[in-house]
Amino acid sequence: MSTTSIPMPRAKPLIPLPSGHDLKGIIWQALLVIAVIALGWTLYNNMLANMAARGLQFGFGFLDRSAGIPIGESMIPYTPSDTYQRALIVGILNTLRVAVVGIAVATVLGVTLGVARLSNNPLLRSLVGGYIEVIRNTPLVLQLVFWHAIILQLPSVRQAINPLPGLFLSQRGLKIPMLEPNQALTAFLVALAAAIIGWMLLLRRERARQFATGDRRSTLAPGFAMLFGLPLLAGLAVGAPTVSWPELAGFNFQGGLTLSPEFFALLIGLVIYTSAFIAEIVRAGIQSVHKGQWEAARALGLPGGRIMRLVILPQALRVIIPPLTSQYLNLTKNSSLAVVIGYPDLVSVANTSINQTGQAVEVITIFMAVYLLISLATSLVMNLYNRAVALKER
Repeated sequence: MSTTSIPMPRAKPLIPLPSGHDLKGIIWQALLVIAVIALGWTLYNNMLANMAARGLQFGFGFLDRSAGIPIGESMIPYTPSDTYQRALIVGILNTLRVAVVGIAVATVLGVTLGVARLSNNPLLRSLVGGYIEVIRNTPLVLQLVFWHAIILQLPSVRQAINPLPGLFLSQRGLKIPMLEPNQALTAFLVALAAAIIGWMLLLRRERARQFATGDRRSTLAPGFAMLFGLPLLAGLAVGAPTVSWPELAGFNFQGGLTLSPEFFALLIGLVIYTSAFIAEIVRAGIQSVHKGQWEAARALGLPGGRIMRLVILPQALRVIIPPLTSQYLNLTKNSSLAVVIGYPDLVSVANTSINQTGQAVEVITIFMAVYLLISLATSLVMNLYNRAVALKER
């Protein structure tokens, strides 16, 4: 009588071993990592050897030395006797200044041009189209030099152009009224921010109410009441903010805020250049919305302005936001061209620091890290907004 042996199942290994194909891939990846590390180590040692041959030592101790760099524009108190660290901070703040203002103005202008690009008026549509094609196909450096030359050809201070009360345009830039920094201005800004946040919360509540019941109340009256009422109450409590108006005194202006020719030319160039790209992004986003949305909104009796604001643009934003983020990053990085027209941004101050100290690697590392942080912060904010306007799966 024969017996058949039953094969015993093999015990599974505690650690699963990779197959031959996977093992080959792991080996190649490990070799690549080792090669990258070896290359980096070689470059680092080569850099140290070259710096030692020139009597330099790698490190950031030079930041505590007196810079001796004259900087014409500064958002914080600065003198040439201050340190390189403070000089670089001045450059960073100047870069942020032109980037933030440029992004805000370029967005408004770009959206306006993008909507006008789709106008039923053939003359307006053609003019905007020509503007976009000319600006997009002209180098930005050339545009910056052009605007700087135009501003320098303006009249002198005593013959300054005065298009509006308190605005003076001359060879020394643009003079505009300015709110003086004091306790009243702080209270006004806090009240204004509280009013905006309150209006946003009210809008959010009404949207939730409309989603739940189908009924929605207008937020215009309570919103404007908060927008004007809270700052008014703050003014009554601590006083109204005071405005400094520019006035001609001798051969220059006194009071107000001065936008230097370099800053003004850089701002105009960046805004006009970037707005042309934003206009095309907005046009493409609007055209991506199906025409049935227009027809349905018109069938409900909505006017054209409300259709664009309430129906088309909210849907187009899902297409507009990702490329718009890229344009914001481009504007920030393009601000480094300010060195061409003499605006003291981060790159300009960094170049002077390199020439005086010879610490090229350290300084370049600093402003690369600054631009990286600015770009990552901009991307984070825009990605959060993009996530907020994206379609939600139910």
